[in-house]
This record gives sequence, structure tokens and C-alpha cells, in this order.
Amino acid sequence: MRRFLFLALVSFASLGAAETPASPEAKLAALGLALPVTNPPIANYVPAVRTGNLVFLSGHLPYDAEGKVIAGKVGKDIDEKTANAAARTTALALLASLKKEIGDLSKVKRIVKVSGFVNGTDAFTAQPAVINGCSDLLVAVFGDRGKHARAALGLASLPRGAVVEIEMIVEVQ
Repeated sequence: MRRFLFLALVSFASLGAAETPASPEAKLAALGLALPVTNPPIANYVPAVRTGNLVFLSGHLPYDAEGKVIAGKVGKDIDEKTANAAARTTALALLASLKKEIGDLSKVKRIVKVSGFVNGTDAFTAQPAVINGCSDLLVAVFGDRGKHARAALGLASLPRGAVVEIEMIVEVQ
């Protein structure tokens, strides 16, 4: 009877450990990713505004490892795969600003809305595939809490020639 009870307790403890979700930061680390340093705004606005349990994140641009804006027009200077990677990089910048605003990404209840803008040629129509770089990362980090409503729009140009600009609305605890 003791052996059965011991095995049952070990199994129960293992089950609980398996169900404990990893923190968003741990998930990022497991993906080999880290949050970048937040950049100050380049105009008269703030990166994030919290009202009640919602955080509105201003449009963020993708920056490379040297701190330069990843610029170009999809379908001319940059291919879809590179633009998708830039959207993923932008998602990291959004999460860095979110963490700075709320202190801990574990406070995220839900990613509510993502609006992605893609600098593309008139003929480029795969904006959703580009913004998937952001969306896929959010779901990888937050699971079902990362699934969101979304817009993916093509524009003739973006600030500083950036390939993408992405803004986000997040519900927090």
C-alpha cells in the first residue's frame, strides 16, 4: 500500500510539474531569443499607454543587431522571408516595451490585437505572411493567450523606410 501511495504521489507531482506553464521569458530563452533594449520614441509620443487592464503599444520598427532600422520595400529590396524575420524582430521590440510598462510578461492575460503594416511594392500582396513573423512568435511565447485579432496592411512607405511597423493591444492583470 505504501509503494502504491508513493507512486501515486510521484505521478501526481510529475503531472503538476508538466502542467506548470513556463514563463514567457523562459519560453523566449528556450527559443534562443532575448528581449532587446527599448528604444526611445523618435517623435512626440510614448511607446505604451496603459488604461485599466489594456496596454496600447505604439507602432514599433525592426532594428538589426547594430541598432539600424531594417529598411526596404518587400518585392523590390527585401524578400518575403526576410520581411517575416523583421516582423519577428519587431515582436521582440514590442514585448520589450510591454515588459518595461508592466514589469513582468507573466501578467499578460491576452494579446488582443496586432496591426501590422508592410512596406511593399504595388504588386506585393502577401502582407499576412510577413506579419505572421510577429503572430507566430506571440503564440509560441503565450500559447492560446497569444492568439489575437489582426490586420496586415500594405503601405507605400513607412517611417525611416522600415520594412514593417507593428502596433499591439494587450490585456493584462
